[in-house]
Amino acid sequence: MLVLEQLAIRRGPNLLLENASLQITRGQKLGLTGANGCGKSSLLELILGRLQPDAGNWSMSPDWVLSHVAQEVAATEQAALDYVVDGDRELLQVQRDLQQAEQQGDGDGIAHGHMRLEEIDGYQAPSRGARLLAGLSFTDEDMRRPLSAFSGGWRMRLNLARALMSRSDLLLLDEPTNHLDLDAVIWLEGWLRQYSGALILISHDRDFLDAIVGHVAHIN
Repeated sequence: MLVLEQLAIRRGPNLLLENASLQITRGQKLGLTGANGCGKSSLLELILGRLQPDAGNWSMSPDWVLSHVAQEVAATEQAALDYVVDGDRELLQVQRDLQQAEQQGDGDGIAHGHMRLEEIDGYQAPSRGARLLAGLSFTDEDMRRPLSAFSGGWRMRLNLARALMSRSDLLLLDEPTNHLDLDAVIWLEGWLRQYSGALILISHDRDFLDAIVGHVAHIN
């Protein structure tokens, strides 16, 4: 559960939010609307731990996994598909533990690692990542290309796919359709409607928003 109580947020001399209260439980989908600069993105920054409230309190269930779209992609030679699959942080941890167990000759640890991979469907992670990328209009050839080969807009799509790859309990999205073509927007709408976690979605596209969320909060 995410709970905000009587929050106030300032940016410099500007009071963006005052006496803001909100409660989101697992599976709820909330849309945020309002004019540019009203505090929508600042609220997400608060939940990400990058801002502190000027008044009020907020809390999130300690076992919740949070996912959001990063703003930067390092221009490395890592393949696009590998980059997206790495968004599954639980899978990465299981793989690290399994590798350590193999290096130490720990039979029980090896058996447990393979069991966990089965439980989280880890062996199918590349297929899951490929489906996300295909939905966002990447070709099979694109998936093998290095990150350094993509322009800024396509790198944002990669970050979106990586965020969706995460096994999250709460997903934060700020204008996710900005760099998408129509086919990708339609695909993303369908994916988010099926997403089982809690969602906070900022979008100026009211049709897109209304098709996904159950509640809308307007920030004046």
